[in-house]
Amino acid sequence: MSTNGYPPPSGAFEGNLFEAQDETGLDDPRPPHRYWLHVLLFLLTLLSTTVVGAGFAQSFAFNMPSSFDGDLYGYVTMWHQPSFLLKGLPFSLTLLTILMAHEMGHYITARYYGVDVSLPYFLPAPTLIGTLGAFIRIRSAIFSKRALFDIGIAGPIAGFVVLLAPLAVGLSMSRVSPGAVQHSNLIFGSPLLLQLFERIAFPGVRVDYIYLHPVARAAWVGLLATALNLLPIGQLDGGHILYAFVGEKTRWLSRFFVVLLIPMGLYFKTYSWLLWAVLLFFFAMRHPVIYDPYPIGRARTWLGVAALIILILTFTLSPVRTNGL
Repeated sequence: MSTNGYPPPSGAFEGNLFEAQDETGLDDPRPPHRYWLHVLLFLLTLLSTTVVGAGFAQSFAFNMPSSFDGDLYGYVTMWHQPSFLLKGLPFSLTLLTILMAHEMGHYITARYYGVDVSLPYFLPAPTLIGTLGAFIRIRSAIFSKRALFDIGIAGPIAGFVVLLAPLAVGLSMSRVSPGAVQHSNLIFGSPLLLQLFERIAFPGVRVDYIYLHPVARAAWVGLLATALNLLPIGQLDGGHILYAFVGEKTRWLSRFFVVLLIPMGLYFKTYSWLLWAVLLFFFAMRHPVIYDPYPIGRARTWLGVAALIILILTFTLSPVRTNGL
């Protein structure tokens, strides 16, 4: 994701939420590089995701149900037993690799078009996955719909391609454990792509009986981040892709899709969708206007169809809910 001063919303994810540009259309003076800040945030995010990953690994090793309270307890455990963190590296390194691929897809494409863009900022947080994702900042205007489309779609495609191998490897290390999964405090949704991989790795086994290895869980987070970013809303990657096709009509379509999150969250008892609806409405609806009458072309149209297919494969109506709700 990228942003031009807007704070990224918190949530289950992510990788990449905003891709905004300067609405004035004028380049801002380039600020001095703060490489130390990028490095510091990355290291803090590595720590927070490793703590969560160690909790996942410990639960998996002892065939215990996943618990958010147990993951938070890892922040206490690491002070008394630093070696505890080693167990979390498979999760954290996998997840950060996926998020980095997503952000660098945006970054490299933006640089290709001569757009002034920052390096990724990672966001550590004591959440279920140990991070709020990452974002890049676009600091100059984008004047072409083709450039907007390419920059917007590059992140989700890069992240999606990179997560496929960890998803397959992680599933090969997963196990069938109906008790641990069904008695977990946290119920994780299964996107269509994950279900397809699970049926290959565990033919004939119900998907809700499969206990994901931490590497597969990191790939699951990558699927969630990809789906969230491809939602056709405002400054999300999907919003940029949609804008390249329909222009200012994106404003009304974005409102429609944000409102749609509310009944979806209520019906499926996934109340995080309500939080997302509020955050997206207040922080991600405005899209900078691009005055470009030229169509994006047939090749990009097919890429847009590919992005829609990826959204369908990675989206789940109920990503995470508490057991018993």
